[in-house]
Amino acid sequence: LRPCRAEAAPRLGGAAAALSAPSRLTGGQAPSPLSPPARCPGCLPPSLRGGMADSRAGRQPQNDGYRTLSLSGHVGFSSLPNQLVKKSTKQGYCFNILCIGETGSGKSTLINSLFNTNFDDPVSIHFLPSVQLRTQTYELQESNVRLKLTIVSTLGFGDQINKEDSCQPVVDYIDAQFEAYLQEELKIKRSLFSYHDTRIHACLYFISPTGHSLKSLDLLTMKSLDSKGHLPFAVVGGTEELKIGNTTVRARQYPWGIVQVENENHCDFVKLREMLIYTNMEDLREQTHARHYELYRRCRLEEMGFRDIGPENKPVSLQEAYEAKRHEFYLELQRKEEEMRQQFMQRVKEKEAILKEAEHQLQTKFERRMLMHQEVKLKLEREKKVLEDEIAVFMQKKANAELLQSPASVSTPLVSLKRDKDRKNSSFM
Repeated sequence: LRPCRAEAAPRLGGAAAALSAPSRLTGGQAPSPLSPPARCPGCLPPSLRGGMADSRAGRQPQNDGYRTLSLSGHVGFSSLPNQLVKKSTKQGYCFNILCIGETGSGKSTLINSLFNTNFDDPVSIHFLPSVQLRTQTYELQESNVRLKLTIVSTLGFGDQINKEDSCQPVVDYIDAQFEAYLQEELKIKRSLFSYHDTRIHACLYFISPTGHSLKSLDLLTMKSLDSKGHLPFAVVGGTEELKIGNTTVRARQYPWGIVQVENENHCDFVKLREMLIYTNMEDLREQTHARHYELYRRCRLEEMGFRDIGPENKPVSLQEAYEAKRHEFYLELQRKEEEMRQQFMQRVKEKEAILKEAEHQLQTKFERRMLMHQEVKLKLEREKKVLEDEIAVFMQKKANAELLQSPASVSTPLVSLKRDKDRKNSSFM
């Protein structure tokens, strides 16, 4: 195994990338990622690990609650670091990087250079209406160590006219991953062992090497991310290989010369890679879980009403806090239920009053119509009686007329015969 190494201080100037383990904006600053890590027993030879264990075994205790005893022979728990190495190697690791920068600032090129591979990142466009985040997960393997690498990159960052809210999707995404892990942790049946942890372990912020001062977008974004802790690096990334003398190196060809990617006299790429991957990757993972996620978890539980200390500054267990919160929620639920019942009764009364008023109006209208109907009916009955009387008088008159006309019709032929006879007699004479 290779021994752990402390990281050298970075140079300033040129294109800079800020690195940190992200935290929630409610407070807390990340420790310097360049601080020399303590030598872990797993990075030391077995002989040194055994000597370290024996020297620690002979120390005097600093606490009065326990004693430290020496061992007279080999027991076997000195192999615990090896067991952890085997377990971690079998389980694999995950590492999540968030890359923030304008389109074309070199995010994909730097990631390809850091991990010495080509991730085939699709080309971004400059016409997105808002900032979007693209997540891509890859499975990498170096020797017998497997790494699940998740790269989250910003799309359309800095392409909008109004750039005030460009950093808000980034902050929301970081908090959303913390919230997803918290919800999984609060489940009764948890599966954290197989859970895909998407919490951001490191954030790289890319500043375009324009040679001018920082843009307003850079200032706004770094102001929103100021609780993360950030270090500048002058970095050049590239995947093309050029032959310089008898050596083939990764470099970038410019009109004014050649910049070697892995030459520490040319740029800080090696320092960034050593610090990010070789020296502090596990430290960034641990800081994300032990510091930043715990800060987010504490704030969320406090928002939910859970406290470690009660009103009288006495410790409160989670069960007591849960019962108190449950009782408070039950009272609030009863209050809202009573309020909703009162509102419902009030609405029912209002509806009943409206229906009664409508019923009264309909009844009044019905009675008025019935009265009009009775009046029309009486009028029609009177007109009917008058008509019947007129018909009766007419029929009587008709009968009388018929009686008067029947004798006159019998006497008329006799008179006519008599006149004919007189006319004939006069003619003979």
